[in-house]
Amino acid sequence: MADKPSRALILYGDGLARFIHPSHAHLHSLASTANCGFLSLPNAPPSESEDDRTVREFAVLVDAFETLNKNGQFSSEFRFMGMKAAILSNNSGLKSFGEKLGFNVLNLNGLFGNSNTPPVSSIDNLASKLLSLLAFQEGKVTESNQFDLVILHIGSGENLNANSGNDVEFLNALLGAIMSIAKPGTEIRSRLLLSLVMSYGSVSKADELGLSILSTKYEKNPNLSALFPNQSYTMRGESQRNDVRQYGPMLFAQYQYAVTRKDMVETFSFEEFKECSGNLTIPADRLLHEIAFKLWKAPKYGA
Repeated sequence: MADKPSRALILYGDGLARFIHPSHAHLHSLASTANCGFLSLPNAPPSESEDDRTVREFAVLVDAFETLNKNGQFSSEFRFMGMKAAILSNNSGLKSFGEKLGFNVLNLNGLFGNSNTPPVSSIDNLASKLLSLLAFQEGKVTESNQFDLVILHIGSGENLNANSGNDVEFLNALLGAIMSIAKPGTEIRSRLLLSLVMSYGSVSKADELGLSILSTKYEKNPNLSALFPNQSYTMRGESQRNDVRQYGPMLFAQYQYAVTRKDMVETFSFEEFKECSGNLTIPADRLLHEIAFKLWKAPKYGA
């Protein structure tokens, strides 16, 4: 644990995992120093629209899926385990749902005008703005922070008026700018909990074989499945989860100086995470609980 309360930034590349390229050096650099793993999702409903998928998967990620199903909302400011939270997105459905939950919703529209490729200065400015929302400014940390948690949602093709490949380029450059500001020797370095989450978006059965999170031993011997114990990501307390998608997970890397453990992952890729990650697979709805713990907002859950 850090010796002072941390603040968390989540960069969420929604539907962008399949577009990661070896040239995205900052994504791979983060993975090589971070603790990595998979976030398992429930199965998608039949004939789900892309907008519905975006909202549903975000609801799972912030452990508000039951609220989404009941069409309910929180009446007070969203303070998940005491965390003051904000989200930046251009997706109208996601912003509407975020408002119902009580997030402070900030807009990305118009940030870069009509340019498909934001200038470097704009990316640097966005990195500074994101960190300033957490009271990180000019390498310093102020104690009166506006938010404890900030989530930046970058949806495929919807943020930069460009294609998905450019969205990953943008996210890669933004990550590089953030790490440059939170460089070694700054106060920010040890107080920022940085999480990068990349999802595959809509995943069809055709993707299943290449994106299975089942253990290699299980895949080679499916007839012996009864001999394998239930994995923790398939359980909720003492009850088994009835709806776990065994393929197409979210990929995540989490880093905080002197707090998170480095694993054996060297690149931000499905194959590396499956073979070398330290966290293996956890349910997507548990990620925010883990973050709350690292921010001193919740006791450690589980073992």
